[in-house]
Amino acid sequence: MVLSMLSVSDGNNVTASAGNKTVTSYSEQPWFVLSAARHYDLHMSQDPAISHFYSFEADQSEGLTFAIPDGCVDILFDCDDARPDAQVCGSPLEARHAVLKHKHSYFGVRFAMGVVPDFLDVSAEELVNHEYGLLETVPGFEPFFEQIVGDSTFSSQVELFNRFYSGKMPRKTSDTTLKAVHAICQQKGDIRIKELENLTGYSSRTLQRQFQADMGMSPKAFSRIVRCQSAVHEINHQSSIVFSELASDLGFSDQPHFLREFKKLVSTTPMNYQRRVQQSDYLHRIRYA
Repeated sequence: MVLSMLSVSDGNNVTASAGNKTVTSYSEQPWFVLSAARHYDLHMSQDPAISHFYSFEADQSEGLTFAIPDGCVDILFDCDDARPDAQVCGSPLEARHAVLKHKHSYFGVRFAMGVVPDFLDVSAEELVNHEYGLLETVPGFEPFFEQIVGDSTFSSQVELFNRFYSGKMPRKTSDTTLKAVHAICQQKGDIRIKELENLTGYSSRTLQRQFQADMGMSPKAFSRIVRCQSAVHEINHQSSIVFSELASDLGFSDQPHFLREFKKLVSTTPMNYQRRVQQSDYLHRIRYA
């Protein structure tokens, strides 16, 4: 998430502050980490518009990999020697199959939650739930593409992309949407449209229209994403967790509602996800560069 006030990226989370208020949002793709053959390398960005860079070799021997909703735009490079490729990936609204090829090396750029890079020739709404070929979406990127996919060193790939992005800006977001995004993240997605109306001073219709134009989705859809990411983050970082308490903390009416929502957005139940995370030693798979 990038707010006009301040935004600082820290690995898989973004801490943003306005005045004396500080909120943290998360943008994790746990199935990517779990599908890494060895380590999942991660590099924090110094540019507030970019959440982080990542690199891994895909191991698809155990089946499908899923992308979960994160409110972010990713650029994913397949650095295969024979048939390199790159895709611009908008956030899904529910868990969906991510096409990764076995033993291929990937380099990724994850923009901060809510950021749409202005060099992309597509709207925020067109990005959500869609993927586009990078070279068709960004004219003139071929020289950087060839250098990035031809370099096997993670730090060099990061440097090359930063060189391309230097001086560029994210697409401008309205103050109305920024206030709404900040409030949604502050409440971990547990917020009603009436509260957002009171906060922004705009009617529900005006707020939803502006938010849709800026973010490519409704405030309700974005709130679902923030709540999902908060749940995933808690499970990833807590060795012992009571799901009924987590459901209550995130504002779900009851545990069955939480279970249904989690399965839609993460493609498995919280208990099965927790078991997979613990068996795979999730946090130790991530290697900070």
